[in-house]
Order: sequence, then structure tokens, then C-alpha cells
Amino acid sequence: MNRPVVRSFFTIAPILAVALGGGIALRAQEPPQEPTKEVNAQAPDLRHRADGERHGLPLETFAVTPGTKFLVSLQEDLSTKGTQENSGFKVKTLEPLEAGSGFYLPSGAEIVGHISRVESAGVAGRAKLWLTFDEIHTKFGNLPIVAEVAGVPGDHSVKPVPEKEGLIQGRSSTQQDAAAAAAAGAAIGAVKGVKEKDKKEAAEGAALGAITAYLMESGRGHELNLPKGAKLELELERVLYLVKE
Repeated sequence: MNRPVVRSFFTIAPILAVALGGGIALRAQEPPQEPTKEVNAQAPDLRHRADGERHGLPLETFAVTPGTKFLVSLQEDLSTKGTQENSGFKVKTLEPLEAGSGFYLPSGAEIVGHISRVESAGVAGRAKLWLTFDEIHTKFGNLPIVAEVAGVPGDHSVKPVPEKEGLIQGRSSTQQDAAAAAAAGAAIGAVKGVKEKDKKEAAEGAALGAITAYLMESGRGHELNLPKGAKLELELERVLYLVKE
């Protein structure tokens, strides 16, 4: 009794196979569909501007770690000539300060500081300036900051002193430099007398050359001048929390 059913199935099966094959072929010829909006959507930005609030997150989430380096720009001229100790100055950040969790403080934040000590070239032979950074101003308040100058990009006449916090100094003009210049001056001054075999003239020429060179070198002290807009590279000495407590 089941034979007619079996025969019917084997009769219909080839027809179904042809129909299914045609459907697959038609699908293959269809143009590719546009990706869904979920596929086209860009990956979400995991970085967040710090707004001073903790949002229930631990304090460590907002920590900018010590050793972080960033560029700032001077907002006024600084010089070892005529500058008084405890004079204030300002810089602005040129790069964002980022915590490891993705929270960051955008560039353009103002940092205020003061000159804790200054030595002019005429006194020390090498101009020196100690800069202390006090706090950083943000849109959500002022935060304490401890940093030092790690470099002065583009100005080879100025260099920081790593072992002395906050100190930057100009080119040297020391007694040792002056003595070396005097010796060179003496040799040059004596050349004429030696050539003419005149010992007295050679001695006088050497003395004159030495004195001239010594005076020129000993008075060669270069003042340290940092113009408005000069770039400084700062390095955090202590952790900076991007949170207003």
C-alpha cells in the first residue's frame, strides 16, 4: 500500500532538486546587499575627557603616572637677567595628559609656577634658573602638580640638570674656561716676538694676549633667556589624579 507514496516521492524529488538548485543560482546572481548599520558603525571611542567626577570608579582609574613626559609652551619671557625669585610664570600644555584607563585631560590646560631661585651669568659664570610648577588649571578646578623640566627642545644653549630638580642652565663661562682662554691668548701674543727673536717683546705680547683673552672669557657669561612661546618638555615627578576631590 505504500508503493504509490514511494513512487510519488521519487517522482517529485527531481523536481524539488531542480527548484532548489535554481533558487541557489538566483541568489548567487543577486547583487551583494549593503552592510547593516551595525557593521558600518565605527568602533566607539574608549577615551573620555576627565570632568573631575569619579563616576563610582576607583581613584587609580584617573592616575597620570610619574615619568609621563609632555610639552608645554611658555606664556611669557623668562630670563636670568632682572628676574626676581618667587616671580610667577605660566605655561600651557601642548599635549593631552592621559591616564592609563583612557581618561585624559585635553591640551591647552594652564600650569602656573614660580621661580624658586635664579643666578645670573655675571655672578655664577653659568646662568641658572630653578622653575617650580605649582598647579594645573582645568575646567573642573585646580589640581596640584609636581613636575620638572626634562628638556628644552630646539635650544642647544639651554639644558636641564637631571640630578637637581627644576634647574635649567645656560652655557658655561667659568674660571677654568677663562684660564684656558688666557693660555691660548698668551701663545698667540708671543708668536710675533718669537718670530723676531725678541724675548722682551714675546713676553709682553704673551702677557697682553693672556689678559685680553681672560677678560673676554671671564665676561662672556651668557644669560639664560627663554622667550614667550618657547617649548619645554616636562616630566611628572608624582602621580597626577584627574579628579577634583
